[in-house]
Amino acid sequence: MSRNHGASLYGRSMSLAGIDSSGLSGDDLISRLQSRLESRIHGICFSPYADGQGPGCQISEDQIRDRMSVIEPSVRWVRSFSCTEGNELIGGVAHRFGLKALVGVWLDDDREQNELEIAAAIEVAKAGHADILAVGNEVLLRGEMSEDELIDCIGRVKQAAPGVPVGYVDAYFKFVDHPRVTEACDVILANCYPFWEGCAADYALLYMKEMYRRAVRAAGDKPVIISETGWPNVGTPTGAAIPSRDNAIRYFLNTYQWAEEEGIEVFYFSSFDEDWKVDDEGDVGAYWGLWDKNGCLKYQSQGHQRSQPTCV
Repeated sequence: MSRNHGASLYGRSMSLAGIDSSGLSGDDLISRLQSRLESRIHGICFSPYADGQGPGCQISEDQIRDRMSVIEPSVRWVRSFSCTEGNELIGGVAHRFGLKALVGVWLDDDREQNELEIAAAIEVAKAGHADILAVGNEVLLRGEMSEDELIDCIGRVKQAAPGVPVGYVDAYFKFVDHPRVTEACDVILANCYPFWEGCAADYALLYMKEMYRRAVRAAGDKPVIISETGWPNVGTPTGAAIPSRDNAIRYFLNTYQWAEEEGIEVFYFSSFDEDWKVDDEGDVGAYWGLWDKNGCLKYQSQGHQRSQPTCV
């Protein structure tokens, strides 16, 4: 088979290590990111908090609507993290925008609060505002709940919300470490962060692919969704993983080129920069958003201005 004939028959190529950005300027990268957003990414991790707010603040439906209006033109799904303090309204607002909702149920070592979260999530599902329910987020990683407790919570929500796929969110390797939790889920929601494992940006896509494949092997025949991945643009490095504008943009572009090629559902982290995360993650915690804390798209080029509003 000739080289040209073989290429015409295969008709596609795969991005093993990501886009070739060697000849691209900073404005070129930004233009590509904006084009990708204009074509809508699968999903984004959505936080409704404004500057100065964080968990513990009561959020109004008007504020949720205002924040979501910024990201709505760029996504098909939103992911929430809680069903209390106003966060239980996120799924309904998303549906009114024509988006789907992966509704989160926050669990930790406060058992009384966990019951409020579960009860509220069931009501959201019964109202038809949850397309997927995520019961717990990294609660095993944080060591705040036993495997048996978590499985019980997942089972109770599944029983109370028939017809809604129910899963659990955690680092990809936790589904290898806890096969009983994996079995209890309808869908595996795997967080994949090459940054937090100190991987250099040049190798981050290959690293994430292996994270995803480990989750897929653990899942068996269950679907696997990447529930979080991202790269910060400012802050202290983690090992060889260096926050920067160009690294953040390249990681975003590589992620969604791969996701498109292989039909992988990815929720990008995150919608907005959030100062409150500094307490848990250090300075880098405040700079994971595609939009800044004021709702302005962080990456703007002179030659490619978006037609939609970029600030709230």
